[in-house]
Amino acid sequence: MSKGTRLGRVAAAGLVAGLLGGCGADVQYPDWTPYDPRDQARRERYGTITGSDGITLFSTGRRGTDQAAAQGAGGGGAGIGVNAYLWRASLETLDFIPLLSADPFGGLIITDWYQPAEVPDERFKLQVLIRDVALRADAVRVSVLRQRRDPRAGWVDVPVDPRTATELEDKILTRARQIRIASAGG
Repeated sequence: MSKGTRLGRVAAAGLVAGLLGGCGADVQYPDWTPYDPRDQARRERYGTITGSDGITLFSTGRRGTDQAAAQGAGGGGAGIGVNAYLWRASLETLDFIPLLSADPFGGLIITDWYQPAEVPDERFKLQVLIRDVALRADAVRVSVLRQRRDPRAGWVDVPVDPRTATELEDKILTRARQIRIASAGG
């Protein structure tokens, strides 16, 4: 592992720990499952994994064209269902936290609990949702769950400053742009 990679991980861990350490108690939790009308439109257009005709893994919403769409132009697979730059940037940004689940077709990344060494009585969990195939600012949504250890009650949920999620979203978007620029020039 290179020195730059190690420093990047330490810097990212420090950023998240610092952001979480400054969270206020009067802040409401972000919505873990925000409703967006575009999500419903996508479900209607592309279908769901458990469609009305049984399990549907790759659907365009048009019968007869699903097999051609799954083959793609080059005969390969359909690829991931979200923006590849945002997906890769999300994984790189969160690479210091153990992943619990990563679904490239649905665009959902859920981390396991992470306990920074600097704050042993706190832990947090992240959910990243990539909602579009375009590299746009509103295509990525981060939700943060934070807990504090209580000697009597164990782990107790505590509020998270909404700026924490926004700053993580900005970090992911910045990295996605860097990846895109690097791939265009190389």
